[in-house]
Amino acid sequence: MDAPWDLTVVHTADLGPRRLREVRLLLDDAFVGDVDDTDLDHALGGLHVLARLDGALVGHAALVQRSLVAGGRPVRAGYVEAVAVAAAHRRRGLGSALMGVVEDLAARAHEAVFLGASDDGARLYRPRGWRVWSGPTGVVTPEGVRATPDDDGGVHVHDPAGALDVTTRLLCDWRCGDVW
Repeated sequence: MDAPWDLTVVHTADLGPRRLREVRLLLDDAFVGDVDDTDLDHALGGLHVLARLDGALVGHAALVQRSLVAGGRPVRAGYVEAVAVAAAHRRRGLGSALMGVVEDLAARAHEAVFLGASDDGARLYRPRGWRVWSGPTGVVTPEGVRATPDDDGGVHVHDPAGALDVTTRLLCDWRCGDVW
């Protein structure tokens, strides 16, 4: 049976103001009171997977490029942002469909793909082969490297070859808002 929703991939440059506003409204709906402008900003500059049902936006996931260092080695990394499914459409496979497209896109452009996940979100990712990064996390700031212990255990990686050692230190590039 075919899925009831239509999935499309659009670059941020082609979203336009109306679709960007739709994404923001979906994020507000999905993460009630837990989304701000920096969260949307983190999802910009890459590819967006949009899921529509009868013309309405019901799901979204973004894949952006980030500079990460794993175990002292730079990683050509994709980073997943703003994965959201409208409340009325959850637990129907839409999150998996969105992630399937993201994982396919990432496999064609990146060595590995990462994301920060809540405990709720981790239930979607782990069965898909995502691994928890068990090593310490940190961020490269203008003042130098700073540990991010609150994010330890919340970063996940999808590298189908399993080449990355998830027990080593993982550093991300600095950005406003949540760095992971």
